[in-house]
Amino acid sequence: MTVLAWGLIGAGDIARKRVAPALRDLPNCDFVSVSRSKSELAESFAREFGAKKWSADWRELIADDEIDAVYIATPVNLHAEQTITAAEAGKHILCEKPMALDVKECEAMIAACRSNGVKLDIAYYRRYYPAIARVKEIVGSGDIGRVSVVQINAFEFFDPPVDHPRRWLLDGEKSGGGPMMDFGCHRIEILMHLFGAIRRTEAIVSSEMFLREVEDTASVLLQFENGISATVTVTHAAIEPQDTLAIYGTKGSIHVPALNQGHMTILAGAGKREESHPPAANVHQPLIESFTDSVLRNSEPEVGGEIGRQVAAVIADIYGKGSMQVHSAGAADI
Repeated sequence: MTVLAWGLIGAGDIARKRVAPALRDLPNCDFVSVSRSKSELAESFAREFGAKKWSADWRELIADDEIDAVYIATPVNLHAEQTITAAEAGKHILCEKPMALDVKECEAMIAACRSNGVKLDIAYYRRYYPAIARVKEIVGSGDIGRVSVVQINAFEFFDPPVDHPRRWLLDGEKSGGGPMMDFGCHRIEILMHLFGAIRRTEAIVSSEMFLREVEDTASVLLQFENGISATVTVTHAAIEPQDTLAIYGTKGSIHVPALNQGHMTILAGAGKREESHPPAANVHQPLIESFTDSVLRNSEPEVGGEIGRQVAAVIADIYGKGSMQVHSAGAADI
């Protein structure tokens, strides 16, 4: 096999902007089919991106013998069922993050893929940022000494109307949580990639600005097995967007003001230098390319199901310790 035949389950915003273009453009990918709940929208999506098949029923897509692998781009509550069904049909799976609603679902997904001999990868695309690779290299070199403290802010103002296509993110039964679940998971995965296993967590989880069933803001203190401490703060309630990473060591520091841009400042000893390591124009393309290669070469995926399960366990601990606080006046106070 030199080309992987793909089916796409779900055709929302990320699928349109990133996933479908990558499946269409990569030379070792054949974008065969797309599934969307409304057949006419599935057809228009398929025609737009060059897929020759479409369906309103994702089970029909999975049953198609022509398809080798599926990309699951649906709400989180559907990930486990769709992954398990795909695995039982012999399809390799690249599943959107977060992996599932809870650790138990993650484990069931991993078991189904293992018993059916298919590969499972989770769409933590930031792992493939050149800036992250460079940070890992600097930390490993000892250039900034021993890392002691790490700080991350991830702020995205999000208060959608009821008819907004991403409104489901505020439905806890579908999303599993608020910004910590949605994009905090990216930061936790990156921190574990850079610094290893997490020993303990302390957290504050609240919905102080908006009346909703999931948090609008969360802050977590993480301590890693190697003694490093990290803070991660995420929010839907700050008008200024932030996507920061700051790493402080005994001999210097690294400052990335916007991870999606890749510029960084390194302070080491008496020196200061600026570097730029921007991500790919389509940030999902390196992820999809890596997974496709792992299937074609029969190697282990870069961010497999076990990593997804570990992130899910940390988030479960955060929510378990966070004791959600809700402000009765809600958004009216803003």
